Amino acid sequence: MSRSDFGDDFKWGVSTAAFQIEGAHSLDDKIPSIWDEFTHRKGKIHKGHHARMACDFYNLYPQDLDTVKSLSIPNFRFSLSWTRIINHDHSVNEKGIAFYNRIIDGCIARGIEPWVTIYHWDIPHFLEEKGGWINRDIVSWFGEYVEVCAKYFGDRIKHWMVMNEPMVFTGAGYFLGIHAPGKKGLSSFIPAMHHATLCQAEGGRRLKFLLPQAEVGTTFSCSYVEPINDSPANQRAAVKIDALLNRLYLEPALGLGYPVKDISLLSRVEKYMKAGDEQKMAFDFDFIGVQNYTREIAKRSWMVPILFANLVGAHKRNVETTLMNWEVYPASIYEMLKKYGAYEKVKKIYVTENGAAFEDTLLNGRVEDKRRVQYLNDYMAQVYKAKQEGVPVEGYFVWTLQDNFEWAEGYRPRFGLIYTDFETQERVIKDSGYWYRDFLNGEKLLK
Repeated sequence: MSRSDFGDDFKWGVSTAAFQIEGAHSLDDKIPSIWDEFTHRKGKIHKGHHARMACDFYNLYPQDLDTVKSLSIPNFRFSLSWTRIINHDHSVNEKGIAFYNRIIDGCIARGIEPWVTIYHWDIPHFLEEKGGWINRDIVSWFGEYVEVCAKYFGDRIKHWMVMNEPMVFTGAGYFLGIHAPGKKGLSSFIPAMHHATLCQAEGGRRLKFLLPQAEVGTTFSCSYVEPINDSPANQRAAVKIDALLNRLYLEPALGLGYPVKDISLLSRVEKYMKAGDEQKMAFDFDFIGVQNYTREIAKRSWMVPILFANLVGAHKRNVETTLMNWEVYPASIYEMLKKYGAYEKVKKIYVTENGAAFEDTLLNGRVEDKRRVQYLNDYMAQVYKAKQEGVPVEGYFVWTLQDNFEWAEGYRPRFGLIYTDFETQERVIKDSGYWYRDFLNGEKLLK
């Protein structure tokens, strides 16, 4: 099938995130984020990598936007860094505003539609020192930040995403402790979860109030979950894992509340609930962003107290994997699009991230990443299948434009359509980048 088979209005794009590409960690009065602080801690990031330079997108953005245009990619998703826009005293950093104006205007001048994510994991460190996502005051802090973004950029941005993957930044950052700010346990996760849920909806409300013509959404990480076998115990485990990974943040936004029936430990959130919160957690988003990479297999486990369910790693299952040890399972994106599309209040879906990290080698000025081409081909074909079956999926964004700082994994995993030499900042378009360009130009078909 060709690009035209998806329809003329289907949105094709590429996604990025501020902390992962910008660098310039203290330039133009930018203040530290929790990730600036976390990357300074010994043993937290692969080989001690940090993002002080990253891809130097802050300085090299004209070149990178030129490349987006040369690859015929019509939509560019990027995030705003809270720490570039807000100062310690909560005033506005005009230099940060000017930078994002350059990005937005640079996109528009090149005929590229800019799509904005307001929060992609980089809360200011000074707010984390006040409790961060554990402190309910974050609802007002976040609301003020959203209003600043709407005020300065709303005249040109038509598509907004409030958050990127709240399950990941709360789960990895406030329960597992493997992401910033490195907190662990339910005592930090449960309040962080609830306040992120409130902020997700509050951000949507403020954007829609200030920019009624804008399309306002938010994004969710998701993985298709199956039990290791059909035993009742393992089936129950799969339901619990699915509720945790795929429903925890979506269902409150839809007015369905937390999935307490399937995860009893979520009843602990009552300690942090106030009158009216059930209503405040809900917002009628214009779209949801679905971010899918893999499938998960669940089993009953006595080793995991309270939940009594665990994941069976891909390395134990003799399946094809990416460099992240994620199973390559294209049907996962189809299953999740069908699942999310079945919710009555989900109006529209964009796939706002999908991609893969493999062992990429630059040889004689070329990166022959055949496995990534195959991965993208197969996942995109599953998106088409879901669309053909009536799922309201209206766009697809590749993760990501260029190899970048991949959080706790540092620079080891390369997800980009463009190869980045992190010592010289040289960029080399991979074969997958040319393949995506040719598909977008109608010269390549999905197989």
